[in-house]
Amino acid sequence: MVINLSKTTYISLLLSSILIITSCARPRPVLYPNDHFKEVGTKQSLQDIQKCREMAEAAGANATVKNGAVKTVENSVASAGMGAVSGVVGGAIIGDALKGATIGAASGAAYGLMQDFINGTARQVTNSTYINFVNRCLKEAGYDVEGWE
Repeated sequence: MVINLSKTTYISLLLSSILIITSCARPRPVLYPNDHFKEVGTKQSLQDIQKCREMAEAAGANATVKNGAVKTVENSVASAGMGAVSGVVGGAIIGDALKGATIGAASGAAYGLMQDFINGTARQVTNSTYINFVNRCLKEAGYDVEGWE
């Protein structure tokens, strides 16, 4: 059985797959290699990070704010609209405004999505309360948190 999909469908599936894969990346604290870190080692520090994460979640701090993906969709839709308008103009010049609008919308949506990936907007946004909780827990355990990646 062969399923024929349009090029636009293939592009949509590809971009959706990229969004799903990259949204699974989970930000983590970056620890400064102070004396405590050197003493316990990487394996123990990862266990301590996980313990602090679990404590934060048990206390009610949500790890992520769901608006990262929403912003990506909004930006992609806006870019698709701008692309469609530009495509109408280009299509009208060559005699097929509808085809131009379709190509412009697809190109605009792809541009908006890729721009969000480059700028990091597409990733999940980590909740500041959650970060503060984990940072405090790690500090009390003897670690120095330099930031999150």
